[in-house]
Amino acid sequence: MNNQQYTNDPAALQSVKGGIIGLFTADALGVPYEFMSRKEIAARPATDMIGYGTHNQPPGTWSDDSTMTLCLLYSLVMHPQLDTDDLGRRFIQWYRQGLWTAHDELFDIGIATRQALTRMESGAVPYEQAGGEDEYSNGNGSLMRILPLVYRLSHTTIAERYEWVRRVSSLTHRHPVSLLAGVIYVELGVELLHSPPARSLRDSYLAVCETIRRHYSDHAEYDRFTRILQGNLDQLSVDNIASGGYVLHTLEASIWTLLTTDSYREAVLTAVNLGEDTDTTAAVTGGLAGLYYGYDAIPAEWRSQLARLDDIEEICERFDRMIQSLSSQTGGGTNHE
Repeated sequence: MNNQQYTNDPAALQSVKGGIIGLFTADALGVPYEFMSRKEIAARPATDMIGYGTHNQPPGTWSDDSTMTLCLLYSLVMHPQLDTDDLGRRFIQWYRQGLWTAHDELFDIGIATRQALTRMESGAVPYEQAGGEDEYSNGNGSLMRILPLVYRLSHTTIAERYEWVRRVSSLTHRHPVSLLAGVIYVELGVELLHSPPARSLRDSYLAVCETIRRHYSDHAEYDRFTRILQGNLDQLSVDNIASGGYVLHTLEASIWTLLTTDSYREAVLTAVNLGEDTDTTAAVTGGLAGLYYGYDAIPAEWRSQLARLDDIEEICERFDRMIQSLSSQTGGGTNHE
């Protein structure tokens, strides 16, 4: 388990790599199965890294989940205090030119994300207002790329974390459901990052439920998250866990999967075998699983197959140096409230 604070400790880099490469690896595991039903996958469950399938991509190919995460990582390295215009421009470069794709081509993009990027290009609205705010704009396209904020904001206040999540998400998804989903995910990541080694995943989950109840009970969409915040999500059967592209379902599926498995490998394979939006459910799960279980828990034979692994590791190192630099400037004190 990796719960190191950023005090120029090499273990901190392993923590960053655990989460980020955990996300990429899980994404790549899910790509061949995307859009397959749970029943279809059950006939030949995911047990290893394979290729081709739905998108006809070679093994180790990651999707838009990882590309957009890379864009956020690079933007934060260049602009540690957050520049959403810069981030938006990187998203547009990905959409139009294949920036930071696994094999220099875009093969997957969500509808809400495409619409938001088109609005950015048109110049009709500021980038932070480009995301859709209607009920049908609640896909998981912002949740899937929000993980870097866990590391960047691990020593900030809960109010600051909400504001950063709001700004980053709103580029593509502005509905309050999408915003609160991102907040809960980041809070869980921060809790795992700082929790004592002896604390269980379930205890961390319950602590986050209490934090969200205390700070966000008056949120406009709070009631939509009741199944998560009651603290017994892990008691539900798999038949009660949806795994499509709706952001709330993805958040529920990722937390449920973490709570009902005992290793990185088991967590991400379980996420893929839920079916439907397999790459994103796995990526959202894999980011937290990699953070919790640590980099070394990600099977080496999977990591080694990742497209552009050297590039991924390089940006993890640059991102970690930026985080450590900020921590040394501020003293690195933890502030959960």
